[in-house]
Amino acid sequence: MTQESNLQEELRKLSVELRLLEQTAETYQSRLNMMNAALTDLTYANMTLEGVEKEKEKAELLVPIGGGSYIKVKLGNPDKIVVGMGSGVSVEKSLGEAKSVIKERLEGLEKGRLSVQQQSAQVADRINKDRRRMDRLVASLREGNAPSNV
Repeated sequence: MTQESNLQEELRKLSVELRLLEQTAETYQSRLNMMNAALTDLTYANMTLEGVEKEKEKAELLVPIGGGSYIKVKLGNPDKIVVGMGSGVSVEKSLGEAKSVIKERLEGLEKGRLSVQQQSAQVADRINKDRRRMDRLVASLREGNAPSNV
């Protein structure tokens, strides 16, 4: 095999690797977007629970129903919160327990988000290195000579 065909084969391999890395980066970005949405949702839930904690029974509240619309309700028992546990299962918990569950979820999600961010950064670094290497290989092929330290 000639040196030029070796370079072309290496370019082909780099091209395939870059496509896979870019797909991986897109997957990580999608995960980050979902995690950020979940973090926002849990942060609102936490803020709401803190607000409810300051209210008394029978206090009038405005509850969002979507589309920037609200409904007035009277608070029943502010110490009984129904918390989703997953798989469509919800459990009644005390206000303190509900806050604890939300806090744990926030902490776990934040750790997961940081991990995905680190993995995403590693993939981005690898993409950049591969692109630089590909640019050097293409330049060498155009010049018609082998690179010295590509």
